[in-house]
Amino acid sequence: MLGRPDLLQVAVQFSLASVRMSDPLTQVVSLLQPSASFSKLVIASGAWTVRRSDGDGLPFYCAMLEGVCRLSVAGQAPVTLEQGDFVLVPAAFDFSTSSLGSLPEGPETQRTEISPGVFRLGDLDAAPDVRMLVGHCAFASNDARLLVSLLPQLVHVRGQGRLTTLVQQVNGETRADRPGRDVVLARLLEVLLIEALRSSAGPTASPGLLRGLADRHLAVALRRMHARPTHPWTVVELAREAALSRSTFFDRFRREVGVAPMEYLLGWRMALAKDLLRRERLGVAQVAERVGYSSASTFSVAFARSVGIPPIHYARGRGNA
Repeated sequence: MLGRPDLLQVAVQFSLASVRMSDPLTQVVSLLQPSASFSKLVIASGAWTVRRSDGDGLPFYCAMLEGVCRLSVAGQAPVTLEQGDFVLVPAAFDFSTSSLGSLPEGPETQRTEISPGVFRLGDLDAAPDVRMLVGHCAFASNDARLLVSLLPQLVHVRGQGRLTTLVQQVNGETRADRPGRDVVLARLLEVLLIEALRSSAGPTASPGLLRGLADRHLAVALRRMHARPTHPWTVVELAREAALSRSTFFDRFRREVGVAPMEYLLGWRMALAKDLLRRERLGVAQVAERVGYSSASTFSVAFARSVGIPPIHYARGRGNA
């Protein structure tokens, strides 16, 4: 297992590298601005069920250290989690975890906190048969819904010990009160999310960014859009970059990514623009230039149509959000 200094060094190097990279997945996770909400160790035995349905949509993650349990997420087939598994739900509105012998819709089990950050479920007198690290994080970005829509609804990874190590580091850092805690947690969470998402990338992923990146032709076009958002891309030019005909590229992009190429490009430009207006406090003309518009007026019209308010009003109202 990696020690904290080694992992922190990896996290910092990863974060610094992401500033220079045009990798779409890295950019999306960086824009999400993840921060820790809570992390805890859960120990269980016998029959138990815990449920979360408060509608907050916080990202949920779980690393199974020992035993087997069932995860049921609304709209998804139940998943059996085994020792060594990792699961991530980027927007968890309604889900439950339970022992295999319990019904997900059954009565909820009382949780007992036996020490700070350690919770016990089920029969308190029986030997534990399940140990798992679970946690929630929050996305600070005002564009979180748009960015999360590019990701799979559920990520299930088996046999990737690095993910468990990262969760253990997040859990330990959450408990500690050391200088720089929030910065370290943000970097660790970025690495955790990227590692989980790229471990699940492939043609079986749900439509979105990961599935597009798994297609070697579409991946070229996606990377070009992310690397050069200021370029006046057309479907014809992107199809040429992807070495596909225009019609094949358009249909394939919409099927694999879930939206049309120009719709994706517009969404990405608006996400960048909102981040520049909110965090870097650039003027409208500067932002327009940075996201590929020839004039501030053209950008303002596109922004207002997409976001619902002019960029100057967005900057004034949310610049300190």
